[in-house]
Amino acid sequence: MQHDPSEIIVIGGGIIGVSTALELSRNGFQVTLLDRKGIAAEASKGNAGAYAFTDIVPLATPGIMKKAPKWLLDPLGPLFIPPSYALKITPWMLRFWRASWKDRYQGAMEAQASLNNHSRAALERQIDAVRGEAMFQREGQMQLYEGQKEFEASLPSWEIRKQHDIRFDLLTSNEAIAEIQPGIDPRFTHAGFTPDWINVCCPERWTHYLAEQYLTNGGKLITEEVRNLKQSGEIVEITTDQTTYRAKKVIVASGAWSHQLAAMVGDRIPLETERGYNTTLPEGAFDLRTHLTFTNHGFVVSRINAGVRVGGAAELGGLELPPNYKRSEILLNKAKRFLPSLDTSHGKQWMGFRPSMPDSLPAIGTSSKANNIIYAFGHGHLGLTQAAGTAELVASLVCNKPAPLSLAPFNPDRF
Repeated sequence: MQHDPSEIIVIGGGIIGVSTALELSRNGFQVTLLDRKGIAAEASKGNAGAYAFTDIVPLATPGIMKKAPKWLLDPLGPLFIPPSYALKITPWMLRFWRASWKDRYQGAMEAQASLNNHSRAALERQIDAVRGEAMFQREGQMQLYEGQKEFEASLPSWEIRKQHDIRFDLLTSNEAIAEIQPGIDPRFTHAGFTPDWINVCCPERWTHYLAEQYLTNGGKLITEEVRNLKQSGEIVEITTDQTTYRAKKVIVASGAWSHQLAAMVGDRIPLETERGYNTTLPEGAFDLRTHLTFTNHGFVVSRINAGVRVGGAAELGGLELPPNYKRSEILLNKAKRFLPSLDTSHGKQWMGFRPSMPDSLPAIGTSSKANNIIYAFGHGHLGLTQAAGTAELVASLVCNKPAPLSLAPFNPDRF
């Protein structure tokens, strides 16, 4: 069965897809949102809830490949590649290595800063438009360091933030740290505090809230799995497990599965799956007053509703390997050591797929094979952070209007 063409179909019910569908509907377009599981069923369900606008440094930093052998030797370390996946990920790792060279690293950092600055302003516009302020926590973020040596090693990253006008305070005593967040083990003697950091009370609830706004605005939601995607003349055809839909334009915002859809129209985009783990603890687990980042241990502690979420690490393991929840357990055990009064009982474990590009920049732009298909995926750790900004950029492409920043660094065909 074929349907009459929709004006726009957005494939992906996570925070990027929902924000994009809402923005397009607010621009007067008739939009259909299509997802195989529904709203916030994947990474948008269980992330840390952080708007990390201060995180502008790509994962691929100069010299990072010297650390690569350690990843294979420590299956419970902050970044790990399962041996069974090492060969498959080699082409991506070669691009990751190239992205770490100084000539590309600097450009990627500048592009990330530009997108984050735009996304910060876009988020405030989004919050105002949907009256969503009550769902946000503006409590800052603290990055913690064990001793003078570790702190001094972090100073170049703080200098980079200073160059990009990111506000912060550097703390050099246990007493200064405790004034902001009591209950941290005294081994953490230094910290950097970014007061403008924002968290949402629950990323899953926020995504559903935006979806409700979209549906109230006349949008449609279909829960079916895409089996094929192709452009036929001026129409894009989407074949699902039930029927075929036709649209004048299609936005692919399907997170870690997006490269599979892009391949259907002939685009080979090097998207990998960075699997993140966390444990959510119930109300009363800890008196958390700000978002905590244990940088050198690869995890964060954030407040989700009245509970606490301990999560992070990165496992470049694709979409098929079973979860290794020992990673959640080791993070929780570390959190207990670093926050001695943390009650780790009755936690709920979770694993999600982060869609990651080699240079840490998303793919935002038109398909090189189908001019009526626009890509918006590959945000890695920053999907929630950059969702509102990405939605506005996609709207500018759909409306053939100049984008508020250069989209060249995000060209899906850049590799």
